[in-house]
Amino acid sequence: MTETIEILNDRLFLVDPATLFDAFADPQKLAQWWGPEGFTNRISVFDLKPGGNWLVTMTADNGTEFHNHWTFEDVVTGEMVRMTHHEPVHVFKLEMRFADEDRSARLSWRMLFDRTDENEQMAKFLHAANEQNFDRLEQFLQKNESHG
Repeated sequence: MTETIEILNDRLFLVDPATLFDAFADPQKLAQWWGPEGFTNRISVFDLKPGGNWLVTMTADNGTEFHNHWTFEDVVTGEMVRMTHHEPVHVFKLEMRFADEDRSARLSWRMLFDRTDENEQMAKFLHAANEQNFDRLEQFLQKNESHG
């Protein structure tokens, strides 16, 4: 059995769980907040169902493009998405859980990587990158909640 690296992030968002889930499940909304600070996204395929693919090109603020391929493993609408990231560079699993909590919604994000030297180095940065992703999601939700 291969050893794994686990990275956990979670945050409470001041929206209902359906709104939080929709911010991920709607590719037009997702493209506006996905990824760390400074990235923009072009989503060419988003088939949110078990076995479905997600193809997204993330562009860094310096113009560098990263073509990402994901496969959805399990989807429970409004509650959970489990998926595998295939490329570029690193393969990992991501599980997102959306939970109702005191008139808000908690997003829990769990990443699992095989333990390699390369993944050990990358893991040092990922928790902070995930927090930037959550910051962008929070800004998106606040902007869209205030505009109806």
